[in-house]
Amino acid sequence: MDWSDLLLLLLLLVILVLYLRLMRKNRRLRQMADEANRLRREAEATEQRNRQLKQEMTSNIAHELKTPVASIRGYLEILLSGKPLDDDRRRHFLERSFQQTLRLSDLIQDVSVINKLEESAELFPMEHLDLRDVAQEAFDELQDRAEAAGISLHNRLPALALRGNHELLYRIFRNLADNAISYAGRGVDVVVETYQPANSKFKNQNSEYLFLHFYDNGRGVPDEYLARLFDRFVRIGEGRSRADGGTGLGLSIVKHAVLFHHGEIYAKNRAPGLEFYFSLKTATPSIT
Repeated sequence: MDWSDLLLLLLLLVILVLYLRLMRKNRRLRQMADEANRLRREAEATEQRNRQLKQEMTSNIAHELKTPVASIRGYLEILLSGKPLDDDRRRHFLERSFQQTLRLSDLIQDVSVINKLEESAELFPMEHLDLRDVAQEAFDELQDRAEAAGISLHNRLPALALRGNHELLYRIFRNLADNAISYAGRGVDVVVETYQPANSKFKNQNSEYLFLHFYDNGRGVPDEYLARLFDRFVRIGEGRSRADGGTGLGLSIVKHAVLFHHGEIYAKNRAPGLEFYFSLKTATPSIT
């Protein structure tokens, strides 16, 4: 083999190496392009889902507003009609109108909280709290309603220090207790306590989290509704169906509040009753 053959062979090797490098680079570029396209499709799908959720929520809010607005309008039309009404009947119409305005106020407040969580979570201030005190504050506010329903509220939490948002943590306990008072039935015990998450569904089970168990020994819900229990405006056909009152957003706010504190939550039926397992990170960072 003479020098010309060696030079030709070396040239072919150089060309082969350059070709292989070019192929690898093209493959990486294709992979990057595919990844970019995948991320773009996911972003578009997420944007589409968000649009659909907002449209559904707007539609549901409009639907939920119809009943109280129609009731208030009907009562006021009667009161303003000039027809003779005795004092008891007049007072009844005024009281019913007032109750419907309270329902409207609760709905507006709950919608505002969800929108704020989804779009401006950084506006929720953080502070150092004792979770036992927050739970007791919620139970104390609901004590009269609970007693009227024959329900006992039991706060079995020890002192639990964490850094979080007071309003959202308060709403977790208040909304869960309010849900039990409204739908679990009479003569029920409602309990909140800590537990060890050995066999839970949670991804994070380390010492940075608090693990809580909230349960009642009431009616429970049909199993097919458990997966949708935290959906907005969900209506359950049996047992815990929402009658007059309630906004249909209480448990959705609970889930949002838990997620805000980097936790997880799920619900299960028990024998008897309904139970919620949830976790909260002890030092939730500020949202920036």
